[in-house]
Amino acid sequence: MYEKRLGRFRKLQVTEVKDASAASERERSRIEGERLLESVQARDLVVVLDERGKDLSSRGLADFLDRADARGQGATCFLVGGPFGHTEAVRQRADFLWRLSALTLPHELARVVLMEQLYRAECLRNHVPYHH
Repeated sequence: MYEKRLGRFRKLQVTEVKDASAASERERSRIEGERLLESVQARDLVVVLDERGKDLSSRGLADFLDRADARGQGATCFLVGGPFGHTEAVRQRADFLWRLSALTLPHELARVVLMEQLYRAECLRNHVPYHH
């Protein structure tokens, strides 16, 4: 639903990488991290959702998107990790580490929260009633 609503404000492309089936958690994270990194381009602004990241309010996210759009190059990519989180290599590629919540969320739920917050930020940016 939020993906569809976001289309009103910006082009959106959701890319899912295949889960790794390796035996160890570390190996799964490594493979999934490599797949995530392969999905972004050198010019992209990469936002990694990570528990070590900075907290943003909804207004702060709207301001971040303003700055990202003003940058005028590449796409803004939000990377949501799998069940075992991100590797250090993914964190190092990040232009910004964002802590979506202090709570631990399953990656499927984190994606919904991310989409809702992006929609809320776009409503704030475009003066559309949604954020109260």
